[in-house]
Amino acid sequence: MSEYAKARELGEQAREREWTRPSFAKQLFLGDLRLDLVHPAPKIPEEAAERGEEFVRALRRFLDGHVDPALIERTAQVPDEVVKGLAGLGAFGITIGQEYGGLGLPYLYYCRALVLVGSYCPALATLLSAHQSIGVPQPLKQFGTEEQKREFLPRCARGEISAFLLTEPDVGSDPARLSTTAVRDGDEYVIDGVKLWTTNGVIADLLVVMARTGEKISAFVVEGDSPGITVRRRNAFMGLRGIENGVTEFSQVRVPARNLIGREGQGLKIALTTLNTGRLSLPATCAGSAKWAVKIAREWGNARVQWGRKVGEHEAVATKIAFIAATAYALEAVCDLTARMADDRRNDIRIEAALAKLYASELSYQVLDELVQIRGGRGFETAESLAARGERGVPAEQMLRDSRINRIFEGSSEIMRLLITREAVDAHLSAAGELINPDASRQERAQALKRAGAFYARWLPGLVTGAGNLPTSYAPFGPLAAHLRFVERTSRKLARVTFYGMSRWQGGLEHKQSFLGRIVDIGAEVFAMTAVCVKAQEDAHELGRRPYELADAFCRQARLRVDALFDRLWDNSDSQDVRLARHVLGGRYTFLEEGVLDPSIEGPWIGSPQGGENVRRHVV
Repeated sequence: MSEYAKARELGEQAREREWTRPSFAKQLFLGDLRLDLVHPAPKIPEEAAERGEEFVRALRRFLDGHVDPALIERTAQVPDEVVKGLAGLGAFGITIGQEYGGLGLPYLYYCRALVLVGSYCPALATLLSAHQSIGVPQPLKQFGTEEQKREFLPRCARGEISAFLLTEPDVGSDPARLSTTAVRDGDEYVIDGVKLWTTNGVIADLLVVMARTGEKISAFVVEGDSPGITVRRRNAFMGLRGIENGVTEFSQVRVPARNLIGREGQGLKIALTTLNTGRLSLPATCAGSAKWAVKIAREWGNARVQWGRKVGEHEAVATKIAFIAATAYALEAVCDLTARMADDRRNDIRIEAALAKLYASELSYQVLDELVQIRGGRGFETAESLAARGERGVPAEQMLRDSRINRIFEGSSEIMRLLITREAVDAHLSAAGELINPDASRQERAQALKRAGAFYARWLPGLVTGAGNLPTSYAPFGPLAAHLRFVERTSRKLARVTFYGMSRWQGGLEHKQSFLGRIVDIGAEVFAMTAVCVKAQEDAHELGRRPYELADAFCRQARLRVDALFDRLWDNSDSQDVRLARHVLGGRYTFLEEGVLDPSIEGPWIGSPQGGENVRRHVV
């Protein structure tokens, strides 16, 4: 079996295969707009909402009075007293149940807290989200024993910081290459290996460690100060300078067998399942930075005057401001809806959470890039430099740098598109998987043909027409009804082109990553359009027509992007680009590299630090 086949098989074994609950996004990709699954948006119980609002208000007061984001950027460190203050508020146990010492708040308020923190200090938002979304609390809540929950969750809620350790120097999104091992020795496991990019790892008290137990991967809770653990260095990045991210080495680290999370070999499934809701933190921080960008764009657009007019009134700038405002409203809508669905628990949100992460990280970066452009030279200048010469210290360039990692964190955009595609076409693969499997036998293909015939005989006729073709459909949404009709029509068109792609390329479809990526991007746009229409209708009860205006502007912009993506499904240079890339990699165009000097520091492309002191520190 090839390395690629092994990696694919490992991923298939780890993913959730059953769909026991409905999925709005899955049906959307199948040409079925199940608006009833998201509208009206699930409500939060009044008591939980009151506690959530109270916490967000307290958090806002603390940030405003005790946190200096410029200091964190300048010193590249979150002060210990800030960490302790957040712990005192309960910010490290927002979603941990009250029975374990946490606040037990809904995901909606966890996300609203991160919107607030992310707008003010993204490094601080990363500290909180890495601890709660992918650190010890989330996997234990879903897979831990009662004994593990009672032992570790109260510690996490009190502010003992946790981290998640999966990535290795030679392992990114391909866990089949994982080399860290955990060998059973009586009532303990002995862990050896090196983990890279351990967010919170430099100061973590508790670690979730993924290690190979035989041929499969398992997950463990490990004490951060265990003998044999060395934090070899604290990494530095283009943004998020305050995060405590390091390289962690394990040498004969002994871990009690009772600290195994779930069963042996369940580690990758635990990681992927945890991320279904854990990914919600990134759309929240992205929405926070986008909402902040609206404020800066508005204030700067009014204050700056050029050629006798406010810069915001010039069309070239006005279109950017419109994009920023409409997109910020949509990102908040996507974040709110997905969080409410996570709280409601009636829907399987694995696709929705992934779409929210992908869409928010991509669009928020565009928003911040446009903000820097609107600010001109001041957008490129640091906040500290601006303030030093007597102007308002707007950290636009920092926010742009800080947001860049969101397109890589917890699954790069490219990997997210592949993961979403796999889930979105699950119904097709269940019906016709062996037809497009190049390794299937003649008998398996014959059986698959029979299953596929039955499935497509029922499914394909439903893609011809639907509610989107009726002028009166979705009338309760008023001026947004036309956009929901577009969503319904687009959903059916998306399903048809997916089916055509499967028919055309069969087993080769999984390698048509650009085609599949555009399919996912179309799905993300119509998911966002649905979310913004739902939010606008709800907000209009208190805010009048203003939410409709923002939602209408966003939907008009999104429709143009959807049309362009459909065009590029068939009119593109993908094949030529792949061929050209092979020539580049093969050295055919090395003449193009002549006349330049490479400023890179010499060293291996993939390596690990050797020796050096332990830079782990404890927050006091």
